[in-house]
Amino acid sequence: MDYIYTPLSPCYNVDMLFWKITSYKDLSALVEEVGFLPFFRGEIAGFSVEECTPPELWFSDEEGPWEWKGPVINAAHCAYGKFYRGKAMYIAQRFFGDFCNYRRDGYDYDARMDDGLARHADIPIMEELIKTPSLVSKQLKARVCFTKERKRTFEGSLTRLQMLGYINIAGFEYAVSKSGSPYGWGLARYTTPEAFFGEEFLREAYRLQPCESLKKLNTYLQKLLPHASVSQIERVLLLGRE
Repeated sequence: MDYIYTPLSPCYNVDMLFWKITSYKDLSALVEEVGFLPFFRGEIAGFSVEECTPPELWFSDEEGPWEWKGPVINAAHCAYGKFYRGKAMYIAQRFFGDFCNYRRDGYDYDARMDDGLARHADIPIMEELIKTPSLVSKQLKARVCFTKERKRTFEGSLTRLQMLGYINIAGFEYAVSKSGSPYGWGLARYTTPEAFFGEEFLREAYRLQPCESLKKLNTYLQKLLPHASVSQIERVLLLGRE
């Protein structure tokens, strides 16, 4: 059955997303409302956190969307990672199973390795995240980057595995000052969707053929973003397949 989109808020119309994000609660509500939301401005007008955020918050030295990422993941219990053309995007839980099913082409990672489809550089990352359900980026890098070649390919492998739906970001961790205040750039904590949402969640997704999952998501996004072209919507869903 196709998703039927019924707007929950009067601040949505067919031409643009007119949300104004001023807190992590606003952003959590928006992610739950629309289901898919890129972090950065892209080719579909209005379809990003950046475009929904007042400039004074986007460029502020105080708390803003950059600091809200972890709280939003927790509040909305959504997937976050480089899912859209190698850039960050939030995906609501209700859509992420079908998203993973299509991006994985129906393969769990063991099956991908058995069929010789896994890239050699990606395998150590997956092995570590299967063994230890979540790792901060520097921990993960320390475990797998023990050669110059591994260091060179690490970031590319992380992006590819996110694009393929095998890993996502569970939250961010910050250094803490003596006064107890967080500071600096947050370090991403990586995990697998199986660990984050539970294996039963993804087993449900695998009940469909990947092409069926694609059709469901494509139908939904066409209703959500009627001002977007067919090719623009395809690029939200298709890019990243190997």
